[in-house]
Amino acid sequence: MAIFELQQQLSLGHSILAQLRDPDIQQDRLRFRTNLQRLGQLLAYEMSKSLTYVQFPLGTSLGVAEAADLEQQPLLICVMRAGLPFYQGVQDMFDLADSGFIGAYRASEQAGIAQDIFLGYSAAPSVVGRDLVLIDPMLATGSSLLKVWNLLKAQGPVRSLHIVSAIAAPEGVAYLQQHLDVPAHFWLGAIDSHLNEHAYIVPGLGDAGDLCFGGKA
Repeated sequence: MAIFELQQQLSLGHSILAQLRDPDIQQDRLRFRTNLQRLGQLLAYEMSKSLTYVQFPLGTSLGVAEAADLEQQPLLICVMRAGLPFYQGVQDMFDLADSGFIGAYRASEQAGIAQDIFLGYSAAPSVVGRDLVLIDPMLATGSSLLKVWNLLKAQGPVRSLHIVSAIAAPEGVAYLQQHLDVPAHFWLGAIDSHLNEHAYIVPGLGDAGDLCFGGKA
């Protein structure tokens, strides 16, 4: 399973990650959501390099250029609610892609085991034969993404599986590597230190959903 980590090389991604983590900048919800969107765009661009393309001649007003385009559009799956602005950034880059949406939430704050994750709303096209992209800004325990995968794979085999997250915990990456039954490509902004006793990523950035949209009752 291949892992791409944006912060391993100095780039504008470092600035975006710093702003996402900064408690003062986080007070501006619009800016926080915009930064998630921008990071989604950068990771989508990096992921695009791994997909399959077809090349063809393209006539212009002055001659013929060598052109290329995706052999097929990927299928984007947004894990809600925190995933919405991050997904928007990925969709900005794959503007012709099909999309699906799945709601996932923790039943409690107990240390993350798969039974603590519940799936709610689900609407997605067929995944069969597609380059499937699971989009969730925080890859903590990996339990929610595994449940989403298990739900979708029942439709049939995919062509490839990609996981796009802004920040990941090493425990979550290892959990998915161990339990996913197909090879997966990880496209991550940063891999942080560890999970705390509440299964939150450290140093992380806090609760991405609350920072985007406000707290939950």
